[in-house]
Amino acid sequence: MQTSYKMLFSVVAAVLVLSTGGCAGMSRQDKNTAVGAGVGAVGGAVLTGGSALGTVGGAAVGGVVGHTVK
Repeated sequence: MQTSYKMLFSVVAAVLVLSTGGCAGMSRQDKNTAVGAGVGAVGGAVLTGGSALGTVGGAAVGGVVGHTVK
C-alpha cells in the first residue's frame, strides 16, 4: 500500500505543477482555493486510506480554507 500512496502523491504533484499555467488569469484568492482543494484532496486520501469520500471531503475542506486565507 505504501507504493500506491507514493504514486498518488506523484501524480497529484505532477498535475498541480502542470496546471499552474492555467492559473495565469486567476486572482490570488482563486489560486489559494485551488491549491487548498488539491492539498485537501491528498490529505483526505491519505488519512482515509484512499477512500473516495475522504478525498472529496478533504478537497472541500481544503478549498474552503484556501478561499478564506488572504
